[in-house]
Order: sequence, then structure tokens, then C-alpha cells
Amino acid sequence: MNEQSKEEFMIEAVGLSKYYGDFIAVEDLNISIRKGEVVAFLGPNGAGKTTLLQLLGTLDQPSKHDNTLLEINGINIASLSGNSLAKFRNEQLGFIFQFHQLLPEFTALENVCIPAYIKGTSQVDAEQKAIELLGFLGLQERMNHKPNELSGGEQQRVAVARALINNPSVVYADEPSGNLDSESAQQLHKLFFKLRDRFGQ
Repeated sequence: MNEQSKEEFMIEAVGLSKYYGDFIAVEDLNISIRKGEVVAFLGPNGAGKTTLLQLLGTLDQPSKHDNTLLEINGINIASLSGNSLAKFRNEQLGFIFQFHQLLPEFTALENVCIPAYIKGTSQVDAEQKAIELLGFLGLQERMNHKPNELSGGEQQRVAVARALINNPSVVYADEPSGNLDSESAQQLHKLFFKLRDRFGQ
């Protein structure tokens, strides 16, 4: 692979493995994903999809091998630890989960702003960006509602906005439509491609 083609990859993993004792969750995986590419990992329950996303999302560490490499946006993840890794994750990666993980005591707007506050963004700038995202996702009339006042599809769109608030290079979604009805799930899948085209993740 020449240097020009290598630079096109947003994520590059070589020899990625994860063992839990004798159980093999992921073994010797090689994958290269280009900027703006949408990739789906398919398989039955227990196939290792969530473990793989946790590894690629730096939420878990791979089992060590001499040839193991994980680079995201040109950064060797093995070179980061502690606060540096947490900072990278907050600024470069967005996460969308099946069960939304919204904080029930906060409004939609406040939930979206949380990663921006962690990054150190001012309240004014964070809220301006959150309002823009919620408007883009059709939630301009719902931003002051708390999660229990929103439908499942609306909660998931709030989670999408939260994942995008820091303009991450990569967005990971772990079965994001698994808790939605079929119509909401289809709308969410279409939304991912619309977001890719609009924001370039």
C-alpha cells in the first residue's frame, strides 16, 4: 500500500484480537475504513460485534500481539492512555447506543450539550451547536423536553445529535435501531447516510 492510499483511511486495524480467558471474541481482524464510508458489521448474537465496536471505539483494549495496530484519523491508539485517550475519544469519536443512554433529569438540549461541556466548549457555543443539530434532526420543538416525554425515535435522534456535537471524525452505532419500531428504524438508517453526506463522518 502506498502512502497516498494509506492516508485515505480513517480507521485501520491490523491483527485486532480480544480474548476472555479461553473465549475468543475477536481474532486477528484486519480492516481499513475510508473517510465518509458507512460500514455495517453483521452476525448473530454472540458473534463479537459489540466487542469489535468497543475495540474500534477505544472503550476496550485489544489483547496484545506483536503485530496489533489500531489507527484512527492517523493516530496510533496504543500511543494514548489515561487522559490523552479520554480526550481523543471525546473529541474524535461519537457513540450511539441501542438504549440511548440519555440522562433522565436533563432536557434533550442539555443531554446533547454534555460532550461539548466535557470538551470545554462554552455554554453559549455548545447550545448554539446543539440547537442547530436538533433542528436538523427535526427536534426543534422538542429540545426542552426530558427523555420520558419523547418517543423512542425522538430519544434516538437526541442520541444522534449528542454523538455529533463535537464534530467527531468517526461515529459508532451499536444496534441503534434495535429498540425501535420498523418505520423508525428505517428512518434512522436513512438518517445515517444523510448525516454522512452533510457532515462527512
